[in-house]
Amino acid sequence: MSMTEAIGRIQSIESMLQQLSQGVRPQATAAVATASTDAGTASSTDAASFAQALSSAVGGSTTPDVSQLASSLGVGALSGAGTGTATGAVTGDAVVADAKKYVGVPYVWGGTNPAVGMDCSGFVQRVFKDLGVELPRVVSDQMRQGTPVASLAQAKPGDLLVSFGGEHISIYLGNGKAIDAPVPGQTIQIRDAWEQQSNLTAIRRIVPAGGS
Repeated sequence: MSMTEAIGRIQSIESMLQQLSQGVRPQATAAVATASTDAGTASSTDAASFAQALSSAVGGSTTPDVSQLASSLGVGALSGAGTGTATGAVTGDAVVADAKKYVGVPYVWGGTNPAVGMDCSGFVQRVFKDLGVELPRVVSDQMRQGTPVASLAQAKPGDLLVSFGGEHISIYLGNGKAIDAPVPGQTIQIRDAWEQQSNLTAIRRIVPAGGS
């Protein structure tokens, strides 16, 4: 091939590429606009279909990263994405660990703020709230939550011990120990579980049992 023929060939190819570019851009723009309009309701199938269509429109030889494309266009999350990461079930052991961090907080009747002080039910509510479990504010309602435990011998760490007809509530730690906000003038403390069948009103299991 002569130099003149080669130059002519190159010019022909450049002209063809320019024509293709001008023809593809409007198609790609239209595809993007359509995807943006439907972004609020697009499912994972819609996102994948759009990605394939866009790939074809721009003459791509490979399938683009659908997740990245959907994200950049604001299209709904693909299957398995955007649903949050599972944190796992809260257990009694987690309840015990969280409760212990409040040791030393003063008893304040009606209190729910650990920076100021808490009463027995405010303390229990706070511990479970820390773990993402909502409980009512007062003992009379807390003692109706979860599932019943037949006796102190069957209680597990994290169970709630309700005594004296619903006048007091504590958290069982296991091994004969409990933690509570006892009375005015004292602080949240770990103690022997003085609750006995004679003064126990209820034992409630709010989350799966902790260790023995």
